[in-house]
Amino acid sequence: MKLNITCIAGDGIGPEIVTEARKVLDKVCEIYGHEIAYTDVLMGGCSIDAYGVPLTDETIETCKKADAVLMGSIGGDTNTSPWYKLEPSKRPEAGLLKIRKSLNLFANLRPAFLYPQLKDACPLKEETSEKGFDLLIMRELTGGLYFGARSTETVDGELVATDSLVYKESEIRRIAIKAFDVAMQRSKKVTSVDKANVLDSSRLWRKVVNEVAKDYPEVELEHMLVDNCAMQLVKDPSQFDVVLTENMFGDILSDEASMVTGSIGMLPSASLNETKFGLYEPSHGSAPDIAGKDLANPIATILSAAMMLKYSFGLDKEAQAIENAVKKTLEDGFRTGDLVRPGEEISEDKKCGCRRMGDLIVERIK
Repeated sequence: MKLNITCIAGDGIGPEIVTEARKVLDKVCEIYGHEIAYTDVLMGGCSIDAYGVPLTDETIETCKKADAVLMGSIGGDTNTSPWYKLEPSKRPEAGLLKIRKSLNLFANLRPAFLYPQLKDACPLKEETSEKGFDLLIMRELTGGLYFGARSTETVDGELVATDSLVYKESEIRRIAIKAFDVAMQRSKKVTSVDKANVLDSSRLWRKVVNEVAKDYPEVELEHMLVDNCAMQLVKDPSQFDVVLTENMFGDILSDEASMVTGSIGMLPSASLNETKFGLYEPSHGSAPDIAGKDLANPIATILSAAMMLKYSFGLDKEAQAIENAVKKTLEDGFRTGDLVRPGEEISEDKKCGCRRMGDLIVERIK
């Protein structure tokens, strides 16, 4: 199979972690007999520096012509970077919103899996981490507050800011179908998270999810208010399989879920449209404070590449080969700095920078 992939290295540690993911993909394609072609484009702060905007129309068109997009990280230090002196619509993160909308990437999949080798890094109680967990947050990505009409105006002598939370029935239905489809491939449970005791948008969300559930009698459905879900994620994350929720709730809950795994550096993500096309990126940010120092953890990006092989190309064996290589590397005791707890002693030969971690994972791909 020929894999046509557009790469957006981005800012900060983005180029470093994407380089390691590409090394892993190259090795997989070599072993399994696939051909791979990369096209590099700019987005984020580097695009602002080159073109004056965080995302060009040319970059969007290049992405549309690919089978999938692999992305690093976008943005910089919000306190010191000149990018954040620009108006919000011209800042790096504006490119993220634009590319999601332009490519119709409405379904964001963020798995949170606790590796047994990293259970000591989990911040939860020992009896909770001992059980382990394997959940996936299905976040609606192109609707809700982040895309609604907004304004700031003076009313009766004071500033008033308004953000609109809008969802169409069709937008809710398509993300719900994605969630139930994925649940059918996992443990067949969907937890739909909303705020139906307060918000009209959540009441519509719950109504549509109930209607979709009728087409999936094998899948258990439960509804949970978002504040309770936030509590349950730290109380007992093992109770969840697929967590389905709207844009803002999903943004917050997925970051919470990532941290109970021990490090956000381990968490991949996929953003899909209604076809097999997707954009794959780590859940973490650009970490400008460690950029260029060979300190970043590339595993989230490498696992994002594995998700790409699975969801966009249907290459389940190849995706599993990457996941197995990551597990074996961790089993062998190798750690980047973010995976070492304060006070934990680890031998010098087991400490890894970004490049070495990538090399170790490549060596273990079978």
